[in-house]
Amino acid sequence: MSAVLPAAIVDAHHHLWHLGEGHFPWLQDGYDAAAFFLGDYAVLRRDFGVADYRAATEGLPVVATVHVEAERSRAESLAETRWLHAVHAKHGFPNAVVANVEFLASDAEAQMRAQAEWPLVRGVRCKPRISRGPDHSVRGEPGTLQDERWCAGLGLLRDNGLLWDVRVPYWHLEEAAEAVARFRGLRVAIEHAGLPWDRSEAGLAHWRRGMRALAALPEVMVKLSEFGLPDAPWSADSNVRVVRETVEIFGAGRCMFASNLPVSGLRAPMAEVVRAVAEGLDGLDDAARDAVWRGNALGFYRIDPAGPGR
Repeated sequence: MSAVLPAAIVDAHHHLWHLGEGHFPWLQDGYDAAAFFLGDYAVLRRDFGVADYRAATEGLPVVATVHVEAERSRAESLAETRWLHAVHAKHGFPNAVVANVEFLASDAEAQMRAQAEWPLVRGVRCKPRISRGPDHSVRGEPGTLQDERWCAGLGLLRDNGLLWDVRVPYWHLEEAAEAVARFRGLRVAIEHAGLPWDRSEAGLAHWRRGMRALAALPEVMVKLSEFGLPDAPWSADSNVRVVRETVEIFGAGRCMFASNLPVSGLRAPMAEVVRAVAEGLDGLDDAARDAVWRGNALGFYRIDPAGPGR
């Protein structure tokens, strides 16, 4: 039996950029494929705008989207938010924005308040410092998930009514759970299914421990997105397994579909990503599948189909 494809999709994670609109160091400055988790990303070093997103999702029932900050120069984070609101005004999407605020900045709270004044802004993505792999530790160093000054930013998010989009590889998931547990009331979205890059049985066991620690915290959601692996081609069977296990751990009511376009296109077209997730959701009833594809993201990111107002 073929997988049931969605009737409506809320894409809970994608990016847009115009290189003439702002400065994107990772795209415009020294190109370093070795530093990027999917390797060669030369094809991304061009504009990816509304027309490009629509072309990448052609034929798919996308009804709303969430834009996550695209690593624009940190001095231009508020300008990125302003530009995205202009895009929404002209094209009707994105319908929610996850902006950037650097927690270690001296004016981090002022930045959060300025971002929160924009009607589409729902949260912040600030990436903690991570280690180069599971056998290397940076625990307790500046900018890590144990750094008190950095973690104070999580409290500021909660106090300003903003959620946290967290992107860390699987070997930092348990540390992320420890950090989140300190700030009751903070709503959190784990990006990219916790980045289970090691698909060996030992690697997946490590990933599961972190995912279960996060799932034990009731205000944590997870995005079914970006299943691409470093130094490996797209593997539908492996990715379907990750989808199924993520839903088993978190439950369908706490999972959201997301594309991570255009980055995900380095491994698979959007239609293939949708097919893999649909296969991973086989066995759920119609209501649960619709929650993953659409309803959970609408609620979590407070998306009003009628407009950007809160």
